[in-house]
Amino acid sequence: MIKVSVIVPVYNVEKYIDICLKSLVNQTLNDIEIIVVNDGTKDNSQRIIDRYVKKYPKLVKSYIKENGGLSSARNYGLKYAKGEYIAFVDSDDYLSIYALEKMYNHAKVNDFDIVTCDLEYIYDNYTKTVSSNIDKDLLDENQVKKAMINIYPAACNKIYKKDLIKKIKFKEKIWYEDVEFIYRVLPYAKKIGTVKENLYKYLQRENAITSTFNDKIFDYISNFNGLIKYYKENSLYDKYYSELEFSYVRYLYATMIKGMTHFSDYKKYKEGVELAINNVKKNFPNYRKNKYFYKSIKGIYLLLFNKNMANIIYRIKTK
Repeated sequence: MIKVSVIVPVYNVEKYIDICLKSLVNQTLNDIEIIVVNDGTKDNSQRIIDRYVKKYPKLVKSYIKENGGLSSARNYGLKYAKGEYIAFVDSDDYLSIYALEKMYNHAKVNDFDIVTCDLEYIYDNYTKTVSSNIDKDLLDENQVKKAMINIYPAACNKIYKKDLIKKIKFKEKIWYEDVEFIYRVLPYAKKIGTVKENLYKYLQRENAITSTFNDKIFDYISNFNGLIKYYKENSLYDKYYSELEFSYVRYLYATMIKGMTHFSDYKKYKEGVELAINNVKKNFPNYRKNKYFYKSIKGIYLLLFNKNMANIIYRIKTK
């Protein structure tokens, strides 16, 4: 039985893929498979992949497809995954060699649907630990609901039961697909476990999507508007209304606004602020009644956010 299938999308990462694959073939957990999806890479990444396939033919499986983006590559890999659990590792990142063993063993202790770990951000001259924001095991649906407002929204620092996500694919041709994916998965997770160690090593590249800001940042709006539709269509909207409402406002008024301060064009920034405010008013006009906003400093910020505050934030960030 394959315990964990690891899906690795690859696109122009010849400088990093060797470190990534080396960390995976040396995992201390036996009975895993590594599914490497070449998403139409234009560099020499496939030569490195071929070397690992030749050396570890029973462990590393290579697939080549036309370029379709990160989500497309992950979805492609999911079609071939045979593991009890699924992990996603970006090809410029890597894992602690104990990562899968610790997460899988913890998953089996209490039949968790998802197990998460902390991350280590790798910069040129230093590293820092970033929390998954899951500080203890979540043992029922109510605890999972409460965690939805603050969970670290990456696909890669988690393992998932295959049965949990087999019908949930990554949305393609968008940015910030991890957030959109996580918020479609979480309502179906009954229990989430956590390993409080920085097992996922997240390389901070200047040209990575998460550090690049352009008009694609507005995908946060289309993604969350899509989530509203998804929750309604799947009879989740009423049950998770408060959590969805908080998360919607959080991403539009905090995450997206912060990203937009990188715009050199102040007019575009103002248009983005107007767009965020209008969407919140349209979808959640009474969000200030939501109890979650009164439980944290971030929540209070979201309650106070307005156009004047947005202008102050832009001036501070662009000094």
